[in-house]
Amino acid sequence: MTNNAPTLDFIAIGRCGVDLYGEQIGGRLEDMSSFAKYLGGSPTNTAVGAARLGLRPGMLTRVGADHMGRFLRDELVREGVDVRGVVSDAERLTALVILGIRDRNTFPLIFYRENCADMALSADDIDEAWLGTAGAVLLSGTHLSKPNVFAASLKAAQLIKARGGKVMFDVDYRPVLWGLTGRDMGENRFVHDRGVTERLQQILPLCDLIVGTEEEMHILGGSTDTLTALRAIRERTPALLVCKLGAEGCVAFPGPIRQALRDGCYAPGFATEVYNVLGAGDAFMAGFLSGWLRGEDLAQCCRRANACGAIVVSRHGCAPAMPTAIELAYFLDRSDHFFRLRDDHMLDHIHWATTREGRYEDLTVLAMDHRSHFEEMAEEFGVGEDRITSFKALALRAIDAVASDAGAFGVLLDGRYGAEGLAEAAERPYWIGRPIEEPKSRPLAFEGGADVAAELRTWPRNHVVKCLVYYHPDDEAELRERQERQLLRLFDACRKTGHELLLEVILPPGMPSAPTTVAEAMRRLYAIGIRPDWWKLEPLSDPASWDAIQETILDNDPLCRGVLLLGLSTPAGELIQSLSCAAAFPIVKGFAVGRTIFDDVARGWLAGQLDDQGAVKAMASRFAGLADAWRHARLAQKAA
Repeated sequence: MTNNAPTLDFIAIGRCGVDLYGEQIGGRLEDMSSFAKYLGGSPTNTAVGAARLGLRPGMLTRVGADHMGRFLRDELVREGVDVRGVVSDAERLTALVILGIRDRNTFPLIFYRENCADMALSADDIDEAWLGTAGAVLLSGTHLSKPNVFAASLKAAQLIKARGGKVMFDVDYRPVLWGLTGRDMGENRFVHDRGVTERLQQILPLCDLIVGTEEEMHILGGSTDTLTALRAIRERTPALLVCKLGAEGCVAFPGPIRQALRDGCYAPGFATEVYNVLGAGDAFMAGFLSGWLRGEDLAQCCRRANACGAIVVSRHGCAPAMPTAIELAYFLDRSDHFFRLRDDHMLDHIHWATTREGRYEDLTVLAMDHRSHFEEMAEEFGVGEDRITSFKALALRAIDAVASDAGAFGVLLDGRYGAEGLAEAAERPYWIGRPIEEPKSRPLAFEGGADVAAELRTWPRNHVVKCLVYYHPDDEAELRERQERQLLRLFDACRKTGHELLLEVILPPGMPSAPTTVAEAMRRLYAIGIRPDWWKLEPLSDPASWDAIQETILDNDPLCRGVLLLGLSTPAGELIQSLSCAAAFPIVKGFAVGRTIFDDVARGWLAGQLDDQGAVKAMASRFAGLADAWRHARLAQKAA
């Protein structure tokens, strides 16, 4: 190894494509009608899994210079994978796989990989300087199936060995990708072929670690007897061999292959229900590498690998199902695992909360999701609802005028009058929130029909679902229970559709309140099983109230993103005082304020007294003033 320590733990080489997973479980692929889009490809899945477990992986592959290729690159960046080795191919499309879950033994899949981008990878795509920043490379069997990708894999392995690094090999045998089965037999895991065995074995002298299922060891060793195959592999390499045994666990061989399979370092598996085996092997590899590359004991590496595989077989998808370090630690610390891991709501919550996109220690949002308020103004000034739409489109221009590197910015817009702004926001780096509640409804009702999950299916994934509920812990039992049922439906829908939830709680006017009333309402909602990603709360000026709120969140969900303050038409001076009070509490991340900023501006604009430029300038000035006040208050508290 060079004198400089590697900055990447390893670089994964090979398959990188889009998985389209059928959402209907238990039927034929022919009968599936909707699909979830995920990042996929064995080495890519492993890179994502390793990044979630704290390693620093890079990816060497090609993707199409198309929408799907950009999706893959964005997902890799989001997951913390170095993409300097991801080449955009203008001549080929991104690889695609369509797959489904029929039952625990049947997972039909079709590979759309004819002349695809990742199989065009060549030795010329390797940046030797970048490769030198890694301590290891991960090769996969599929990228030994064609001369150009074989040459690229071989070159990378030779370069990393020359630098004293490690070569890791995931056999990743898919007979259909070697042209050995019909295209409709993508799930077939084994076809004996001497030519494949000879090709795979060429890489063995360079390997330090080889991982595969029994079937994959069969093709690599050239025998359908596992021990015979392992001995044939051992004759060609001193590498650590790890044989995956499915639900039974795995066995590792650092030295000779003895008389029985379990004479190696055997690690039992975890008893879990199999929901989807696809991706489990990639999770196994990620878990193993997260220990092995850090020098951990072999038995512990195997245990980590088995745990990661067990978690992923319980979920839909491959890359998105990979566990995080916090999640894996929680799983390994338990001695009473759920057999049906999908019933472990805490494990599910930890997975959700630790894989959300982005971190927000500071967030300032312009809230223009009001509907009935704008309708009343339009009626007052005698203008059509189209004018509401036109005014709301100015929101992004106001944010653009303020946004900088000083912090994160966002917008709250509705789909009724703010659809144009929501579409424009897709091209901007802003946090985006969108309301789901019927304005002023109590008991709570949702826009878009009775089935809130069906409505959310039509929303982009990055739209945060905002729900305002007028709620008091002392509400009459029937009203409280009715609203709580609605909130539980919404929370469940958000998790199933992959949307974050911002829950805005306002105490109903006229009902008594004490410093702890809001916190009591939040505790009640936590107690019935609701864990919103965000809370949006009134601008309280009593530190005792914020003490109670912060304690409530930390007691019930320390992974909560935090609190945003709302405005309630509070005059700017009073609101700034409230911001100063809230800034002392780390759980408060910023604000989502609307009417304080836009109300009289909208009136002037609707009355024809302000043009677009004047309205944007006025809103930007007020938004900037509040954002500056918030950040100065936060800095003052940190200094204190």
